[in-house]
Amino acid sequence: MPPHQPESGPRFDGARPWMLHPQVSLRPESFGALAYHFGTRRLSFLKSRTLLAVVEALADQPTGHDACRAAGVTPEQWSTYEQALTTLAESGMICERMAS
Repeated sequence: MPPHQPESGPRFDGARPWMLHPQVSLRPESFGALAYHFGTRRLSFLKSRTLLAVVEALADQPTGHDACRAAGVTPEQWSTYEQALTTLAESGMICERMAS
């Protein structure tokens, strides 16, 4: 049986500019946030307030790495956040944007 392939979206590349997908709404919660994609009707859980801060910072920062730094992610935590952001990219919750 072949390995599971992502249904959409690219792998997160922290050196590129990203943003919350225009059809996604965030609802902050005590654990982080709920993200709902109105196009796909998919619901995702952001399991920490820091991840929520990263996602909210994406549109205002030149790169994904810059958004992580702005949200207080340390270099030791990067791989954990890269994995979470890759999942969000593959599910279409975040998307690449044109560099400004």
